[in-house]
Amino acid sequence: MPTTLADIITLLEGRYDPAWAESWDAVGLVCGDPYAAVNRVLFAVDPVTAVVDEAVDWRADLIVTHHPLLLRPVHGVPATTPKGRAVHRLITAGIALYTAHTNADVADPGVSDALARAVGLTGPLRPLSPSADDPSRGLGRVGELPVPVTLREFTEATAKGLPATAAGLRVAGDPEAPVRTVAVCGGAGDSLLGTAQAAGADVYLTADLRHHPASEFREDGGTALVDAAHWATEWPWLGDAASLVRQTGVETRISTVVTDAWTFRSHEGSS
Repeated sequence: MPTTLADIITLLEGRYDPAWAESWDAVGLVCGDPYAAVNRVLFAVDPVTAVVDEAVDWRADLIVTHHPLLLRPVHGVPATTPKGRAVHRLITAGIALYTAHTNADVADPGVSDALARAVGLTGPLRPLSPSADDPSRGLGRVGELPVPVTLREFTEATAKGLPATAAGLRVAGDPEAPVRTVAVCGGAGDSLLGTAQAAGADVYLTADLRHHPASEFREDGGTALVDAAHWATEWPWLGDAASLVRQTGVETRISTVVTDAWTFRSHEGSS
C-alpha cells in the first residue's frame, strides 16, 4: 500500500501534537489531499519561494516546514501576493504543505533538543522552561558539555555545528570564561534570559537577541550569550523530523537553502 499524506500527518502529530501549539500559532496541513500518495518529502525551515522552487524541481509530494506560511489571518490567496503565489504553485504542482511550529518547539524531543545536540551536548537534557501539563516537555533545553571549555571554544564548536549564515554568531562574555552548563533555545529566546540564568547556565545560545534586553541582562551580571541566526538554530530539527518520516519508507530530503533573511554583512567602521 502506498504511503498517504494522512499516514505522514499521523506520524508527525504523534510526535508533535498540534494541541501543544500556542493559541496564536497556525500549525498542521496548509494544503494537500490527505488521501494522496506521498513518495518524496522535503523538509525546510521556511515556506519561501526558494524552498517551493526546490520542491518543484525535485518533484516532492510534500513539504514539511517549521515556520507557518499563513500565520496571520488572510481573506484570500491571490497569486499577486508572495504567499498567494506559493499556494497556487504548490497546488498546481500537486505538492502538499504541512507545518509543525510551536508544537515542535516544546516536544520531547523537539527543536531545542536538536540544537543542543548540534552544539555538543551529548548527555541528558532538561527543559529550560517546562510545560505546565508535562514537565518533560517545554521550551529550550539545559545540559552539560562532556568536558569544560572556554566560551571561545564553545562558540567555535557552535559555529561548526550550525549551518553558516551571513550574520554568523554574536557573543557577549569573556572569551576565556569556563563553560560547562549550557542553555539553548531554538528561535527567538530573549524571553528566557532570566530563566537561563536561574538554571545555572554558563552560556545561553539562542537567536534574535535585542540590544536592550541583552545589554541590561549582561549589566546585571547575567550569563554569557551566543546569538545565532534564527534559521540556523532551528535547522538542526529538520534532521529529526526527516528521520521520523523516513520510517514510512518515503524518500526524504533536507533543504540546505539558506532562508535566513540577512544575505551579507559589512564590518567596516566609521573613521
